[in-house]
Formats: sequence, C-alpha cells, structure tokens
Amino acid sequence: GRGVMASTVCSVGQVLDMGYVVAGDTVTSTVKIENTSTLTLPFSVQLESLSPTWDRDRQKIPSFLTSSVQRTEIVGTQNYSGFSVFSVSPTGGKIEAGESQDFVVTFSPDHESLYYSDRLRVLLFGKQTAHKIHLKGAARDHPMFVEGGVPLDVPVESLAVTSPVASQKALEGGPQEVVRSLLLLLEYVEGSAEPARAELTVGAMQSPLLAAKKAVEFSLDSVPELQRAGFALDGPKGALERGQLKRIGVSWVPPADLQTSDPPLVSALLTVKGDVTESYRVLFMARVVSAS
Repeated sequence: GRGVMASTVCSVGQVLDMGYVVAGDTVTSTVKIENTSTLTLPFSVQLESLSPTWDRDRQKIPSFLTSSVQRTEIVGTQNYSGFSVFSVSPTGGKIEAGESQDFVVTFSPDHESLYYSDRLRVLLFGKQTAHKIHLKGAARDHPMFVEGGVPLDVPVESLAVTSPVASQKALEGGPQEVVRSLLLLLEYVEGSAEPARAELTVGAMQSPLLAAKKAVEFSLDSVPELQRAGFALDGPKGALERGQLKRIGVSWVPPADLQTSDPPLVSALLTVKGDVTESYRVLFMARVVSAS
C-alpha cells in the first residue's frame, strides 16, 4: 500500500477583509483553493455564524465586559433581516487532483456597523479542517469613512435605537455630534534618527446605490496645537472622488523641553463632508520608548 497526504493551497491568508460598503449593497470576493495532492478531495464549507452551537456560546459573559486581550469571539454584527451577512458558494463538492476550486464569498450588510465578522472553514472528508479564514467587513449609511489608529468604542452592537437628531442636524447643516473617537499612538525610539509615524485614512465609497457624485472633503483642525507638541502633519486637508483613498500622515519627534513623565496628548477634530457632515475626535498621544 501507499499512504498519501491531502494538501491544498489557498489564495488568501487567514483574513479576508471585504472593506467598506454602503449598507444595503452587496460585494463579492473570490477565494481559490488548489488541490496539490494526488487524490480527489471531497470538501464542505461551514460558517461560524451558522454553527448549531453558536446560540449556546453566546450565553457566556458579554464580550464588552472582558478586556480586549480576553475577547475571542469571531462572529460579529449580524443582519437585522435574519439573512446571513456573509455567504459562500459552493458549499460542497469535490476537487480533483491538480485542479482548483473557486469559492465566491458574498458580503451583504443591511445596516451600518464597523464590526461585521465571521469565520469560514473548509473541511476535507467532512472532518479535517483544511483552511480557516476570518471574514470581516464594514458598512456605512454614508459614502465616506475614516480608519486608522485605535478605536475607542466597543466592538459590540447595542440593541438601543439610536436618535436621528445627529443625522437631522447634519442634513440641516448644523453642528454635528462626534461620530467616533480614534486614538493615534506614536512611539519614538530613544536616540533614533527616524520620527515616530502613524496615519489616518479617509475614503469615499463607490456604489450603484449612490446617485450623487459629490466629492468628499476633509480637514483636520488644531494644527497649531499639534505643531507645538512636536507633531507634523502631511495632508491634513483634501478632497477625493468616489472610490479614492487619501492618507493623513502624522510624525512626531520629541521637543527638546519634553517631560518624559508627562507625554503629550492633543485632541483634534477631523471633519468629513460628503452628502452629510461628520466629525471624528482624534486623540494624538506620543511617548518615548527605549531601544531595548
């Protein structure tokens, strides 16, 4: 007799990020799995959110009561409609020796959330896990987004009904409440010739659901306060068309009079204008770390 091993190669790594889409829209991505063995491999596909034990697992302590280090949940926000956020096709079949199989992953969020998440498992022979892929994506009601830094909110969706007051103010052109807070942490290595660096990304989404073609504009205020604290900005203002990304670069070199016991912490407001006007509170924190 002769023993052989089942072996496959996947076209994506451990994470498949579907990116930002407009709530109610649908995007797809293709994952290719190649059979590099000499046998025919029967396969099946499972999503963690459709696991029969998922409801039981949710009876544990809520994740927002545990520290971020202890959080192990993979399944994130789910659709209000009851339909799956992520779906995969095909869900079963065979891959002949030397052949490959394309899997189409569909992301269909029905409301705004930054924390859509699931896990895709590819099983061989009904029991052997060949690949585990973390699926993630985000949806917004408006065609712009900001990402970067450390989010200061909780990655668990509340069941509370949000007030439409902020959206109404934005439509009327009035003062807009802060949508989200972000922390940019810059660590300067002591004695280094290179400054500490971080960046924010502002994006404008392209979608058939969006009729208007208005450009997205952004600006970051408190520039003088940031400069006094030793922060330098690259591209704090700009405009972008649908489908574009622009980055706000931040660098920091400690000023000569810096007190290491009191690292700088400066707050600035990032305003993004599209079909509505949104504000993001950005906290710039910097510190000196030893080379060792």
